[in-house]
Amino acid sequence: VQLQASGGGLVQAGGSLRLSCAASERRSRNIVMGWFRQAPGKEREFVAAIRWSSGHTYYTDSVKGRFTMSRDNAKNTVYLQMNSLKSEDTAVYYCASRLDRGLPTIRDGNRYDYWGQGTQLTVSS
Repeated sequence: VQLQASGGGLVQAGGSLRLSCAASERRSRNIVMGWFRQAPGKEREFVAAIRWSSGHTYYTDSVKGRFTMSRDNAKNTVYLQMNSLKSEDTAVYYCASRLDRGLPTIRDGNRYDYWGQGTQLTVSS
């Protein structure tokens, strides 16, 4: 499975941007797609995830109410709509996928099997 992330760029604080992640194939409905990010000098962190079969979404606290993750079944694509962007959102954003093995590990990047190449988001203050 190949994941292609896109949509990053430079945006002013308070602005919006939408990231996309297209999967080359989807072998099952029983998968999870996630977004992670890594800022310079920091560890990779979980941002959001969606369980493909149910559409249920999960977010890290710092983006709740500002970010929305969604999926398009026909296009095998997930999106991350990011509103009210802050300078601390600046990072390289990665999409990832894995089989759905349950909620306890949904935020654990080490449990994801496939990763996209990353797309840079820079929020200027």
